[in-house]
Amino acid sequence: MNDEYLDAFIRESEEAITELNNSLLDLESDPEDTEAMDRIFRTAHTLKGNFGAMGFEDAANLAHAIEDLLDAIRQGEMSVTPEIMDLVFAGVDEIETIVGQIEAEGEAHAETDDIVAELRAALEAGGAGGDADEAATSAAAGETTDETNSDTGPSPNGDLPDIEPERVTEGVVRATVDIGESDMAGVDSMLAIEAIEGACTLIDSIPDRDRIEDGDYEGAFDVFVDAADPATVQATLDDIGKVERVSTSDVTAAVEAAASAAGGEADGGAVVESGETDAADEDAEDALDVVEEQSAVQEIKSVRVDVGQLDDLHGLVEQLVTSRIKLRRAVEDRNIDTAGDSLNELDKITASLQNTVMDMRLIPLKNVVGKFPRMVRDLSRELDKDVDFEIVGEDIELDRTILTEISDPLMHIIRNSLDHGIEPPAEREAVGKDPTGSLELRASRERDHVIIEVEDDGAGLDVDAIRRKAAEKGVRSSEELETMPDSAIYDLIFHPGFSTADEVSETSGRGVGMDVVHDTVSQLDGTVDVDSTPGHGTTVTLRLPVTMAIVKVLFVEVGDEEYGVPLKNVDEITRTGEVTTLDGREVVRHNEEIYPVIDLGATFEVPGETKNGDSMLVRVRSSERQVALRCDAVKSQEEVVVKPLEGILSGTQGLSGTAVLGDGNIVHILDVVTL
Repeated sequence: MNDEYLDAFIRESEEAITELNNSLLDLESDPEDTEAMDRIFRTAHTLKGNFGAMGFEDAANLAHAIEDLLDAIRQGEMSVTPEIMDLVFAGVDEIETIVGQIEAEGEAHAETDDIVAELRAALEAGGAGGDADEAATSAAAGETTDETNSDTGPSPNGDLPDIEPERVTEGVVRATVDIGESDMAGVDSMLAIEAIEGACTLIDSIPDRDRIEDGDYEGAFDVFVDAADPATVQATLDDIGKVERVSTSDVTAAVEAAASAAGGEADGGAVVESGETDAADEDAEDALDVVEEQSAVQEIKSVRVDVGQLDDLHGLVEQLVTSRIKLRRAVEDRNIDTAGDSLNELDKITASLQNTVMDMRLIPLKNVVGKFPRMVRDLSRELDKDVDFEIVGEDIELDRTILTEISDPLMHIIRNSLDHGIEPPAEREAVGKDPTGSLELRASRERDHVIIEVEDDGAGLDVDAIRRKAAEKGVRSSEELETMPDSAIYDLIFHPGFSTADEVSETSGRGVGMDVVHDTVSQLDGTVDVDSTPGHGTTVTLRLPVTMAIVKVLFVEVGDEEYGVPLKNVDEITRTGEVTTLDGREVVRHNEEIYPVIDLGATFEVPGETKNGDSMLVRVRSSERQVALRCDAVKSQEEVVVKPLEGILSGTQGLSGTAVLGDGNIVHILDVVTL
C-alpha cells in the first residue's frame, strides 16, 4: 500500500474521529441539535467510506453499524440517551484504536464483532419499539464481565511499582541488579543507575531511587526499563561497571494486568483542597487512568500549509537565487561595494525565509485540545459530577513540537480540576453554588508567547494544608513557610515532594502530576503559575514560547572543538577546583548532592590538547540530569537556529542537533540527558 496514501488516510481519520467525538458531545447536550446530527452523520459516513476504500473491512463494518444507529436517531426511531451515547462512544473509541494500529503496523487486528453486535442489538431493540437502553446496558455489562474474567496472570518476580501504561512504548523489563560487596554501596549504586539511564529508558525502581543511592537496600535492587527484549537489556547491563550480577525478565503482561485490575493509583500525591474532601472511590481512580490513556495525544506528524505561505516561500526562494547570482558575480569582479549590497539583500531574504518557515510549523491549539471535551465528558460521568467545559482561543497557533509536548501537562491539569477541584453536585449546593461546575481552557497570544489558562470554580487550594505538608516533607522550614505569601505557597505544589504515594491517601487533593507539568513547561522555556481562592476555584496559567526553532545556548570550548549547551539546562558555571575523586570517579558536590563529572574532551574524543588543570565546569540543572560537564573554557551566549540531526546521525547519543554560526562554522548542540 502506498505509504503516502496511507499517511493521508490516517491523518484524515484522526481529524474525523475528533470531529465526531465533539459533535456527539454537542448532540448529547442538546438532542434537538440538528446541525450536530448532520455533522455526525456526514463524518461517520466518510469514515465508513474511507475504511472500505483502503481495504479495512472490519473497521468499515463498525463504522457502518455506528452510521445505521445514528441514522435511526436522526429519523426519530430512537432517542438520545446516556446508554445509547455510551455505546456509540465505545464504537468510536474502537475506531480510534484501529487507526492507531494501522499507523503503527500498517494493518488492523482489533476484534470488532462484539461491539458491532452490541450496536446492531441496540438498533434492533430501538427500531422494533423495544428497550434500546436496556439492550445497550446489557451489552456493556457483558463486555465488562468478559474483561473482568480475563486471565491477567501474576507478576513473575514479585512486587511491581505502579507503572502507567502510557509511559511504556515497547515493553517493561525488570532487571535485578547486584553490585556485590562495596565499601560505598550508595555511590556505586548511583553510578550504576546513571549508566543504566544512559543505555535504557528508566521507568521506575524498587526501592525508590533515593534509597538506592543512599545504599538503603538489602543485596540487590530492581530497575524497570522500557524495552521489548530482556536479552538485549541483559547484554547492555552486563557491560556496565560496578555491577556484579544482573538478571532480567519481561514483566510487560504483569504491568498491564496490574493497571487493568487496580485501575492504577493517582499520579503521585497531592495537596488538600479547601474543605473536607473524601478520597475518590476505586472506580473513579480507575476512570482517571483509563481516560488519560485513551485521550493521550500522540506526536503531530503533519501540518497543513496555506497556499499563500507556499507562494511567499516560492517568491523568497526566487529572490534567494537572484541574490546568489549577484553575489557570485560581485566576488568574481572583486566589486566590494556590490558584494556588500548583495550580502545585505541576502540578510533580509534569509530573515524573511526564516519567519515564513517558522510560521509554516505553527499549528492551531485545537489539534491538541480537540480531544479534551470527550475526556471531560467521560471523566465527569465516572466521578458523578456535572461539569460545563469550554475552550476559548483554540485557533491560537503554536510550534508543532511545543504542541506535542504540552498535551500531557494540560491533560494533567484538567484531570486534577475534575477530580480534586470541582466538588460533587451535593457539596456545591450545600455551599450555595450551582450544582454544575465550570471548567474553562483559555488561550491568547502575547507577542512571541502564548498564554494558556485552565480555570475551575471548585474548592480552591488549602493554603494551611500546603504549609503543613511542606513542613512535614522538609520542603521549607516552618519559620519560612509562615512568612511566605499565599502565591509562593501555591507554587510549592510543583515540588516533587508533593508527589509521593503516601500523600494520595492522606490528602487526595490538587497536585497530582503537577511536578511533571512544571518540568515539561520549564524544558520548553515556559513558566507555570497557580492562583487560587479558597471556596471559589483555581487557575493554572502556562506561558509558552510560540516556537522552539531558536534556542539560546552557552558556547563551550574543548580542545579544538566548540559545543553549545542549551542555556535552559545550565544551573551554574564554576572552576574545577572543587572536583574530588570518589571511588575512582571525579565528582563535584553541590548542596550535599554528588554530581559526577563528564569530561567532554574524552567523551567526544576531541582532537587537540585539552586543559587538565585550569578548566571549567558547567553544572546541569538537577531536573534535567545530575551531572557536571568539564570543558576548557566558557565563551559566550547566543541565540541560534538548531537543526535536528538527520539520517544516520539521527539519535546520536549526547547530541540534539547542529547550529550554523555567523562565521559559517557548524557547532554541535549537546543533549545533556543522553550525554
